[in-house]
Amino acid sequence: MDIAGSEKYILDLLGRELSDTLYYHGLHHTLDVENAALILAKEEAVDDAESLALLKTAALFHDSGFINTYKDHEEEGCTIVRSSLPLFQYTNEQIEIICGMIMATKIPQSPKTHLEKIICDADLDYLGRDDFELIAATLFKELFLRNLVADENTWNNIQVKFIGMHRYHTESAVKKRECKKQKHLHNLQLLIKP
Repeated sequence: MDIAGSEKYILDLLGRELSDTLYYHGLHHTLDVENAALILAKEEAVDDAESLALLKTAALFHDSGFINTYKDHEEEGCTIVRSSLPLFQYTNEQIEIICGMIMATKIPQSPKTHLEKIICDADLDYLGRDDFELIAATLFKELFLRNLVADENTWNNIQVKFIGMHRYHTESAVKKRECKKQKHLHNLQLLIKP
């Protein structure tokens, strides 16, 4: 596996091809998820080199499908993975593990393996962080621009429903993020107008 080569390839591609209107799903989000995934992996005692390499690659490619489509971008991301990663000496088995992680992040999340649980928690790490409001505002702006949400009150209702149903999948994420996530949920409930 040429991890450095695949990383350079996808970061260049995302930098060139992602729309400037992906205020939430931009390159910054990909790098945030990669960072959160590797921190969570350490906290979850994942330390074998191959697992960490596959997790890192999946995090870097998890939203690459946004280059070509907004809806069902996970499937498109797997198409990109299957066409590009053989060039960097990833085996078919490794590619399918990576695609499993990417598909697990599709909402509603459905992780089965430990690595899939880690990437799902990393993808929504911000729900339990101090920068939640700032990041949520970028998602509202992105969705509003695409006519996928009408106004802030509708958005707050969507967030309350989403956060209310959301569950972290790893013990580390629950311990680190759940309490703050519940505070954000409570604050959003107070904002909703009848």
